[in-house]
Amino acid sequence: MYAYDAIDGRLVAERVAQFRDQTRRHLAGELSEDDFRPLRLQNGLYVQRHSPMLRVAIPYGLLSSAQLRKLARIARVYDRGYGHFTTRQNLQFNWPRLEQAPEILAELAEVGMHAIQTSGNCIRNVTTDHFAGVAPDEHVDPRALAEIVRQWSTFHPEFAYLPRKFKIALSGAEADRAATLVHDIGLHARRNGAGELGLRVIVGGGLGRTPAVGAVIREFLPWRDLLTYLEAILRVYNRHGRRDNAYKARIKFLVTALGAEAFGAQVEAEWAPLRGGESTLTDEELARVSAHFAPPPYEPPGDGDGALAFQLAGDRAFARWFSRNVHPHRRPGYRAVTLSLKKPGVAPGNITADQMDLVAGLAERYAFGELRVSHEQNLILADVCERDLHALWQRARAAGLATPTAGLLADIVCCPGGDFCALANARSIPVAEAIQRRFEDLDYLHDIGELDLNISGCMNSCGHHHVGHIGILGVDKNGAEWYQVSIGGEQGLDATLGEVIGPSFPAAEIPGVIERLVESYVALRDEGERFVDTVHRVGLAPFKARVYAGTREPAHA
Repeated sequence: MYAYDAIDGRLVAERVAQFRDQTRRHLAGELSEDDFRPLRLQNGLYVQRHSPMLRVAIPYGLLSSAQLRKLARIARVYDRGYGHFTTRQNLQFNWPRLEQAPEILAELAEVGMHAIQTSGNCIRNVTTDHFAGVAPDEHVDPRALAEIVRQWSTFHPEFAYLPRKFKIALSGAEADRAATLVHDIGLHARRNGAGELGLRVIVGGGLGRTPAVGAVIREFLPWRDLLTYLEAILRVYNRHGRRDNAYKARIKFLVTALGAEAFGAQVEAEWAPLRGGESTLTDEELARVSAHFAPPPYEPPGDGDGALAFQLAGDRAFARWFSRNVHPHRRPGYRAVTLSLKKPGVAPGNITADQMDLVAGLAERYAFGELRVSHEQNLILADVCERDLHALWQRARAAGLATPTAGLLADIVCCPGGDFCALANARSIPVAEAIQRRFEDLDYLHDIGELDLNISGCMNSCGHHHVGHIGILGVDKNGAEWYQVSIGGEQGLDATLGEVIGPSFPAAEIPGVIERLVESYVALRDEGERFVDTVHRVGLAPFKARVYAGTREPAHA
């Protein structure tokens, strides 16, 4: 993974010192809240419902064991002993004290971490596939390009005060596990017929109040032109983005208003004088950054003694976990492993300080000291030797990190919701827990098969409910919490937005609603057909009929 050099370290240290002084001045009454707000946001600090919240940057989801141990220490010393991994591959601390935020940032800097670009109207942290570099379906490892974009965007003065936050996602695989089509800019790294590296450029995606799937404005951009082309896109957006209306400020509205073709033409015109300029990438720069992502020292393939097959045949619980939480690897003899943060009774994505320390140790012992954060709010050990899988599973299970439900209904994606977030209309965590309790039967979950269930507490869609096979949105109805349900959403190269099935429901009704949706699917599915494919084939009507026929209380409009 990328390691900070002296320049990186100095930049972060200077930012820490700057924010320490800004915080001191604010607490002394020398900086008003209005003046301090953009400064704290630039350093990842929100004011939530009950306390400040600090969002720590984990660029493209990569962490070292040393960094995770530092996060564990921060959780113990400055918070309440836990942290929360987000759909953006970051980590949130929900209970830090404002006056201690500079100390936290100073400790993060000791291990090459910070909270820059996690908040505010800047280019947000760049994300990519959590299986990058190990996925068998990968055309190009996108991590070097993601790091280059991160470095370019971190302190870019021209884009520090965009009309709204701005998100960039890269994918280099056949499957799009980074949800690139619903980001402000999505980039698909590919090689053309001549073997040349380039990127498909997608602009104007986004979720939130008005969700949209992005449009392709360039099919193949030579990789050397990546930064100049991004600069052209951002300049067009900076010029035309709505600063008078926060609800209409995202680039998706601009792309829709102009049309993708006209927007693309403006970008090409803006790019023409930039192309070939000082921001053009070189072979040397790509090689320099790529060297940080060289494969670890894998062992040669084993002699095929059948130990794994024996373990799978002799331990049903291990076999079940293997079938869901262990993933193919491009290197023979290795697998990628999902450590689940979806144990029933625990908020999705939450992890204790003790668990952080344990996972750091697991990464050192079994995965070359590295781990990843997934968009599904789980952790990934990307390089595990097959002979170690059973031992890893035993240790993970003892720590509550081996729930065998990756990709199933109980692997719920969920924002903090009204329990923490001041923007939320309704709580998310209790709804997620109630659904998990309703679907505790592992045999039934595995029979249902792949099903993405996403929950957001408000229209900001931090839980990505729009692209869940089942999406749940918290809404405010005359001061009461109600929940709107949609089905048919999906991320990936054929991203679709879910459709609302009808009037909303009180929280107590939601587990039953999900149960009836699943019952409809089981009755309607063809052999081997996923929930979302059944929805696309038969439409909403049969699901809606079953759900509303079974309501015990009148649904709210």
